Amino acid sequence: MTAMVSIILVLSLVGVCPTLAQGKNYTGTLGISDDIATANLDTTKFLTHGDIVSSLQRNADPCTISGCKWPKQGTFVYVPVTMSSSFSRAERNTIINALVSFHGSTCIRFMWRRRGQRSYVHFFPGSGCWSYLGRQLRGQPISLQKNGCVRHGIVQHEVLHALGFHHEQVRSDRDDHVNILFENIIAGVESNFQKVNTNNLNTPYDFDSIMHYSKFAFSKNGEPTIVSKTDPGRLFGLSTEMTANDIARINALYQCDGV
Repeated sequence: MTAMVSIILVLSLVGVCPTLAQGKNYTGTLGISDDIATANLDTTKFLTHGDIVSSLQRNADPCTISGCKWPKQGTFVYVPVTMSSSFSRAERNTIINALVSFHGSTCIRFMWRRRGQRSYVHFFPGSGCWSYLGRQLRGQPISLQKNGCVRHGIVQHEVLHALGFHHEQVRSDRDDHVNILFENIIAGVESNFQKVNTNNLNTPYDFDSIMHYSKFAFSKNGEPTIVSKTDPGRLFGLSTEMTANDIARINALYQCDGV
């Protein structure tokens, strides 16, 4: 058994603690995107699209450019991980459990960072919930504020950003599926709804994606900001974990053959 596989197995074994079910089954009154927006109200970090940090390498561009994806080694895509010691044991297990959830249905494999690995993600309890879009050239932080962000679905959401995925409602074909009601959006955050030239990977628009904003995201008056064109009364953005479409996109982007 190689050292790399051993590290992955250790990560998996720590993450399957039965007490972690509460993170995966969180059913609060807000959806994931609204929880993230609430947690980010007081952050001083400059964010685009609500929870994405701009970088000199790419300013919230879709994951279609060279260097955005994490490299593949044979069958798997290994993503090195470090984690702040400031997290409690339960918080660490919640994060690990969310990471391990990628292992069963994709070719993504999270492993503890080894000396010399320059590209890696570092989880820390910062101010708010946020991530970078795609792989950065050096270690990149993922902020998971202790009060509000250490939840199964939020960890998955921010990790998907780090893997190169944008929010669902900004994808290039969104105008075929939703109307954005800018008149109901809080002044100054309209750019969160700016459409992006995304790589949609031949997958359908997914209202239930863990990456979709809620119907009332960033509303200034309690009225909808996003409305389905085919079903105006439809609620969305309430998922607490990745959907089959979210998983299919990972496998398509990273060419996870046979998974």
